Amino acid sequence: MAMWVALFRGVNVGGKNLMPMAELTRVLESLACTHVRTYIQSGNVVFGSRMSNREKLTERVIDAVEETFGFRSPLILLTTDEFLEALKKNPFLEAVAVPKSLHFYFLAEKPKTPDLDGIEQLAISTESFCLTDRVFYLHAPDGVGTSKLAARAERKLGVVATARNYATVDKIRAMIEAA
Repeated sequence: MAMWVALFRGVNVGGKNLMPMAELTRVLESLACTHVRTYIQSGNVVFGSRMSNREKLTERVIDAVEETFGFRSPLILLTTDEFLEALKKNPFLEAVAVPKSLHFYFLAEKPKTPDLDGIEQLAISTESFCLTDRVFYLHAPDGVGTSKLAARAERKLGVVATARNYATVDKIRAMIEAA
Protein backbone atom coordinates (compact mmCIF):
# COMPACT_ATOMS: atom_id res chain seq x y z
CA MET A 1 0.00 0.00 0.00
CA ALA A 2 1.31 3.43 -0.97
CA MET A 3 1.35 6.21 1.63
CA TRP A 4 0.50 9.69 0.38
CA VAL A 5 0.54 13.32 1.50
CA ALA A 6 -2.27 15.43 0.05
CA LEU A 7 -1.87 19.20 0.16
CA PHE A 8 -4.96 21.12 -0.92
CA ARG A 9 -4.63 24.75 -1.94
CA GLY A 10 -7.00 27.51 -0.95
CA VAL A 11 -9.42 25.67 1.34
CA ASN A 12 -11.09 27.15 4.41
CA VAL A 13 -9.63 30.59 3.72
CA GLY A 14 -11.73 33.68 4.29
CA GLY A 15 -14.96 31.71 4.46
CA LYS A 16 -14.49 30.28 0.96
CA ASN A 17 -13.97 26.73 -0.28
CA LEU A 18 -15.17 25.29 3.00
CA MET A 19 -13.94 21.75 3.56
CA PRO A 20 -14.35 20.39 7.09
CA MET A 21 -11.54 17.94 7.76
CA ALA A 22 -13.87 15.34 9.35
CA GLU A 23 -15.95 15.31 6.16
CA LEU A 24 -12.81 15.20 3.99
CA THR A 25 -11.72 12.15 5.98
CA ARG A 26 -15.05 10.45 5.17
CA VAL A 27 -14.67 11.36 1.48
CA LEU A 28 -11.19 9.81 1.34
CA GLU A 29 -12.35 6.71 3.19
CA SER A 30 -15.16 6.35 0.61
CA LEU A 31 -12.38 6.12 -2.00
CA ALA A 32 -10.87 3.18 -0.08
CA CYS A 33 -8.15 5.32 1.48
CA THR A 34 -6.94 4.09 4.85
CA HIS A 35 -5.24 5.51 7.93
CA VAL A 36 -6.52 8.99 7.00
CA ARG A 37 -5.11 11.72 9.23
CA THR A 38 -5.59 15.46 8.78
CA TYR A 39 -3.76 18.42 10.25
CA ILE A 40 -5.40 21.80 10.83
CA GLN A 41 -8.12 23.14 8.56
CA SER A 42 -5.95 24.02 5.56
CA GLY A 43 -6.14 20.69 3.78
CA ASN A 44 -3.16 18.64 4.94
CA VAL A 45 -3.75 14.89 4.81
CA VAL A 46 -1.67 11.74 5.22
CA PHE A 47 -3.32 8.52 4.03
CA GLY A 48 -2.75 5.11 2.53
CA SER A 49 -4.13 3.86 -0.78
CA ARG A 50 -3.82 0.77 -2.92
CA MET A 51 -3.70 3.12 -5.91
CA SER A 52 -0.14 3.86 -6.94
CA ASN A 53 -0.88 6.04 -9.98
CA ARG A 54 -0.53 9.65 -8.79
CA GLU A 55 -2.49 11.21 -11.66
CA LYS A 56 -5.46 8.86 -11.36
CA LEU A 57 -5.58 9.14 -7.57
CA THR A 58 -5.32 12.93 -7.75
CA GLU A 59 -8.21 13.11 -10.21
CA ARG A 60 -10.36 10.76 -8.11
CA VAL A 61 -9.78 12.84 -4.99
CA ILE A 62 -10.43 16.16 -6.75
CA ASP A 63 -13.62 14.77 -8.34
CA ALA A 64 -14.86 13.46 -4.97
CA VAL A 65 -14.10 16.82 -3.31
CA GLU A 66 -16.04 18.64 -6.02
CA GLU A 67 -18.99 16.26 -5.69
CA THR A 68 -19.06 16.63 -1.89
CA PHE A 69 -18.09 20.26 -1.34
CA GLY A 70 -19.05 21.90 -4.63
CA PHE A 71 -15.65 23.21 -5.74
CA ARG A 72 -12.44 21.94 -7.33
CA SER A 73 -9.37 22.60 -5.26
CA PRO A 74 -5.87 22.30 -6.67
CA LEU A 75 -4.20 19.31 -5.03
CA ILE A 76 -0.53 18.46 -4.73
CA LEU A 77 -0.16 14.74 -4.06
CA LEU A 78 3.22 13.46 -2.89
CA THR A 79 4.45 10.10 -1.76
CA THR A 80 5.60 10.17 1.83
CA ASP A 81 9.14 9.54 0.56
CA GLU A 82 8.95 12.62 -1.68
CA PHE A 83 7.65 14.69 1.22
CA LEU A 84 10.43 13.53 3.56
CA GLU A 85 13.01 14.16 0.82
CA ALA A 86 11.82 17.77 0.62
CA LEU A 87 12.59 18.09 4.32
CA LYS A 88 16.05 16.58 3.87
CA LYS A 89 16.85 19.00 1.04
CA ASN A 90 15.86 22.09 3.04
CA PRO A 91 18.71 24.51 2.33
CA PHE A 92 17.79 26.81 5.23
CA LEU A 93 18.34 24.60 8.27
CA GLU A 94 18.98 27.59 10.54
CA ALA A 95 15.52 28.96 9.67
CA VAL A 96 13.68 26.11 11.40
CA ALA A 97 14.27 27.96 14.69
CA VAL A 98 11.57 30.42 13.52
CA PRO A 99 9.22 28.02 11.71
CA LYS A 100 6.86 30.65 10.30
CA SER A 101 9.73 32.34 8.46
CA LEU A 102 10.42 29.26 6.32
CA HIS A 103 7.97 28.16 3.65
CA PHE A 104 7.98 25.13 1.39
CA TYR A 105 6.11 25.65 -1.88
CA PHE A 106 5.19 22.19 -3.13
CA LEU A 107 4.88 22.22 -6.91
CA ALA A 108 2.54 20.19 -9.10
CA GLU A 109 5.42 19.56 -11.49
CA LYS A 110 8.97 20.65 -12.16
CA PRO A 111 8.88 24.17 -13.63
CA LYS A 112 9.91 24.19 -17.28
CA THR A 113 10.80 27.89 -17.52
CA PRO A 114 10.73 29.50 -14.08
CA ASP A 115 11.34 33.24 -14.07
CA LEU A 116 14.31 33.13 -11.70
CA ASP A 117 15.37 36.68 -12.64
CA GLY A 118 11.91 37.92 -11.72
CA ILE A 119 12.04 35.99 -8.46
CA GLU A 120 15.44 37.51 -7.68
CA GLN A 121 14.08 41.01 -8.35
CA LEU A 122 11.12 40.46 -6.02
CA ALA A 123 13.27 39.17 -3.14
CA ILE A 124 14.28 41.78 -0.59
CA SER A 125 17.75 41.69 0.96
CA THR A 126 16.69 39.57 3.95
CA GLU A 127 14.91 36.91 1.86
CA SER A 128 16.56 33.77 0.54
CA PHE A 129 15.13 31.16 -1.80
CA CYS A 130 16.05 27.91 -3.49
CA LEU A 131 14.32 25.90 -6.21
CA THR A 132 14.69 22.14 -6.47
CA ASP A 133 12.78 19.84 -8.81
CA ARG A 134 9.33 20.18 -7.19
CA VAL A 135 9.91 22.37 -4.14
CA PHE A 136 10.55 26.10 -3.86
CA TYR A 137 11.97 27.05 -0.46
CA LEU A 138 11.50 30.60 0.81
CA HIS A 139 13.11 31.99 3.94
CA ALA A 140 11.43 35.30 4.74
CA PRO A 141 12.59 36.37 8.21
CA ASP A 142 10.62 39.62 7.98
CA GLY A 143 7.41 37.64 7.39
CA VAL A 144 5.64 36.21 4.37
CA GLY A 145 2.55 38.34 4.88
CA THR A 146 4.31 41.39 3.46
CA SER A 147 6.65 39.57 1.07
CA LYS A 148 6.15 40.42 -2.60
CA LEU A 149 8.09 37.27 -3.46
CA ALA A 150 5.79 35.08 -1.35
CA ALA A 151 2.74 36.62 -3.01
CA ARG A 152 4.04 36.15 -6.56
CA ALA A 153 6.17 33.00 -6.33
CA GLU A 154 3.65 30.67 -7.98
CA ARG A 155 3.18 32.99 -10.95
CA LYS A 156 6.95 33.37 -11.39
CA LEU A 157 7.48 29.61 -11.15
CA GLY A 158 4.81 28.99 -13.79
CA VAL A 159 3.29 25.92 -12.12
CA VAL A 160 0.54 25.20 -9.61
CA ALA A 161 1.92 25.35 -6.08
CA THR A 162 0.78 25.31 -2.49
CA ALA A 163 2.86 26.64 0.39
CA ARG A 164 3.25 25.39 3.95
CA ASN A 165 5.34 26.89 6.73
CA TYR A 166 7.95 24.77 8.45
CA ALA A 167 5.78 24.20 11.54
CA THR A 168 3.13 22.55 9.35
CA VAL A 169 5.70 20.60 7.34
CA ASP A 170 7.24 19.29 10.55
CA LYS A 171 3.83 18.26 11.91
CA ILE A 172 3.09 16.36 8.69
CA ARG A 173 6.50 14.67 9.05
CA ALA A 174 5.48 13.54 12.54
CA MET A 175 2.18 12.20 11.16
CA ILE A 176 4.07 10.20 8.52
CA GLU A 177 6.40 8.74 11.11
CA ALA A 178 3.45 7.79 13.34
CA ALA A 179 1.61 6.04 10.47
